[in-house]
Amino acid sequence: MMRLALFLLLLFAAPAWGEGVHVLSVKGAIAPASADYLVRGLAKAAEASASLVVIEMDTPGGLDTSMRDIIQAILASPVPVATYVSPQGARAASAGTYILYASHIAAMAPATNLGAATPVELAPTPGAEQPAEKKDKAEKAAPSGDAKTRKAVNDAAAYIRGLAELRGRNADWAERAVREAASLSAEAALKAKVVDVVATDLADLLKQLHGRKVKLAAGEITLDTTGLALTRAEPDWRSRLLSVIGDPSIAYILMLLGIYGLIYEFSNPGMVFPGVVGGICLLLALFALQLMPVNYVGLALIALGIGFMLSEAFLPSFGALGLGGIIAFVLGSVMLIDTDLPGYGISWALIVPLAVTSALFSFAVAGMALRARQRPVLTGGEELPGMEGVAEEAIDGEGWARVHGELWRVHARQPLMRGARLRVTGRRGLTLEVEPITPLTPNPSPARGRGERQASLRDVHTTKENDHV
Repeated sequence: MMRLALFLLLLFAAPAWGEGVHVLSVKGAIAPASADYLVRGLAKAAEASASLVVIEMDTPGGLDTSMRDIIQAILASPVPVATYVSPQGARAASAGTYILYASHIAAMAPATNLGAATPVELAPTPGAEQPAEKKDKAEKAAPSGDAKTRKAVNDAAAYIRGLAELRGRNADWAERAVREAASLSAEAALKAKVVDVVATDLADLLKQLHGRKVKLAAGEITLDTTGLALTRAEPDWRSRLLSVIGDPSIAYILMLLGIYGLIYEFSNPGMVFPGVVGGICLLLALFALQLMPVNYVGLALIALGIGFMLSEAFLPSFGALGLGGIIAFVLGSVMLIDTDLPGYGISWALIVPLAVTSALFSFAVAGMALRARQRPVLTGGEELPGMEGVAEEAIDGEGWARVHGELWRVHARQPLMRGARLRVTGRRGLTLEVEPITPLTPNPSPARGRGERQASLRDVHTTKENDHV
């Protein structure tokens, strides 16, 4: 009896399958951030024993690696996944079509579309259709670049056909979406058996899914979607941060901030702050760029352009280096992201202002460096020539004087009275060469002045004799 009671307690205490619906939302290009968000969302839904996961999707496509990560997570999910192209006017183009085909349930809202799943960056050059015989001959004589294109397209076609056959959907049209970039509206997709449901909203979708059979890895189940609580899993700070950093424009700006921060730190050692900020920005930019199809020639052109613009202020090139630097910077920025995927380009509206700002910043930094070099030295022994001081005693040859608040041994070619103002003309070791600036007393008459000068000299000789005694 005790064992039976314990069994019944565990049976009723265990969470019943089908108690909640987790809703995930993906808007924009399929990127590492969205892949991380969806993969972790599916894992959390499985841990919570959710009855269904709905992925609301509106995407123009995205990266192949991120798309495949999402599809692998969907195929391995113990919870049924319904991908819903929503709201009205949304689309599931390119990578979105693959994800839709991989899902257990494919749904669309009215006035939405899917398709155009050809790999964009490897798409064949458009041209007139050829007869089959001529086309076969042309393909046999095609250069290596065309062979690479066909290889990628054939791989994508086989991949989506396999997903279609797994889910029992229209495999022929799926292959057309890859090879011919075909697209369908929601109603046409439903008629062609590309999708399973066309629903006006989420509530209508759950209503239509009630009682539908879904095949999972563990076996076939029947969905019960009545009265289920909806749980929206919004992207957390990690996903939002990855989404921001993963934007090509943000990565581009971070890269420039990192380069300029390090340049400023190296030209002014000890500033610390520019080096710290520059290092962080550059590392974040490199993290984002290594997830994108980066053209390293473009990256090298950007660095070369910045170097040319900085060199313009130091070398008399009459604008050649500066103009060449701006051209290299702009060309490198255009070439940096080597893809035509929607949402992964860098717009001219960002490139041109940053090119102008970079040129002005480079000239300003170089100008400040030149002005700093032309300033007089303010510390060390090199600052002493030209400084003024006061004789601490009557000086005839060598004596002591106070210069810059310090007591120095000085050598004067002319006798100096005690308190006379003097100027440093040079330095020999620890002895300063000085000359008088103005006499201690106003200029006297010739006769009187000669007598006073003789008296002053007698005072100097008497002071020296006293010093020797």
